[in-house]
Amino acid sequence: MSWLKALCIAFSLYSRIPVPNFEWKDRELRLHMVFFPWIGAVIGALLFGWLKLTEALHIGSIAYVLIGVAIPLLVTGGFHADGYMDCMDAFRSYKDRDEKLRILKDPHVGAFAVLMLVVLLLIYGGAYSQIKAAFIPVLAGGFFLSRTLSALAVMFFPAAKKDGMLYSFSRSAHGEKWKLVTLLTFINLAICFAFMLIMNPAAGALSALAAGLCFLYYHYKSKKEFGGITGDTAGFFVCICETAIAFSLAGCSFLFLEFLNGTDNGRACSGAL
Repeated sequence: MSWLKALCIAFSLYSRIPVPNFEWKDRELRLHMVFFPWIGAVIGALLFGWLKLTEALHIGSIAYVLIGVAIPLLVTGGFHADGYMDCMDAFRSYKDRDEKLRILKDPHVGAFAVLMLVVLLLIYGGAYSQIKAAFIPVLAGGFFLSRTLSALAVMFFPAAKKDGMLYSFSRSAHGEKWKLVTLLTFINLAICFAFMLIMNPAAGALSALAAGLCFLYYHYKSKKEFGGITGDTAGFFVCICETAIAFSLAGCSFLFLEFLNGTDNGRACSGAL
């Protein structure tokens, strides 16, 4: 029952998917990060289903791309985008560390947050529009991968503050269930990596490399700007990681499709080919 409750906590916190309400206890909180990546699995399944629906119904390319970009936002309720926007306001303030941390807690949205979110969505949408159908399963796995890496960051990266949601979960993860949670998270990582490689070895490896580089950048940037990670920086990482994966797959589609598959066996998301 604790595992089921931990699953519900993860989906309640990080998605808009309805789950039963109940009192949260420390035991379930210690376990919930194990299930965080599975929200990405839901997003990936919906994207793949959307691809198949557009192919069956001959839905236009613009609708395909715009709704495809919207699906992760609809599933999460913009949870990670909110953290990304807060980080953009803090980064662009060019203030000292304490002031940047204060900006993260400010509920108001600054101009830089809006502008940078628009830029991110344009880059992601542009990359997504160029990904061949054959590579969409790899992209689907990327939503699982970004959340698995985010969970590992909570476990291993220093926290910027001694309060807040991320810090409390970090302390919970370092309790008596630390070894089990860590083991299961690495199992999640192995499953995701294996899935992406099976779907397409070269594209899967390139996507994993892009995600790994984002992970290293996340550690450097969060420590430099804030002294560690927060809940907002976790959202920032998920957003840039998924964009980097999409961008790497767009490049793979453009440069290597004929070499990898021997034939043009899928239409691009843009409707070309």
